[in-house]
Amino acid sequence: MPGWILQSSERAPLILRLTPGCVKTVGRGTAADFIVDAALVSRLHCRLNAEAADRLVVEDLKSTNGTIVNGRKTDRAILQAGDTLTIGRLTLRVSKGTEVDLWKTPGTP
Repeated sequence: MPGWILQSSERAPLILRLTPGCVKTVGRGTAADFIVDAALVSRLHCRLNAEAADRLVVEDLKSTNGTIVNGRKTDRAILQAGDTLTIGRLTLRVSKGTEVDLWKTPGTP
């Protein structure tokens, strides 16, 4: 079963990988599972839930600047491949990944 990959388009891209069934938080604080050092990101900004039913759900954790999916502010949304998730000034593109993609080291073919 494939998982999910969220990747920024920056020169040194930020890549978040989620296997089915995992729940991870995103924020700039040390309590977050994925720590993002970007402007306007709250300490605990949002939660990503890669449900076993092959769905990826994002939930805003009462962040100061909100969680934005495809240009629209949301409290909770189901993400699909091709969607964009904006957290502060960081924009991530959502894609489905194979098992190989989920464990691959960035920069390797």
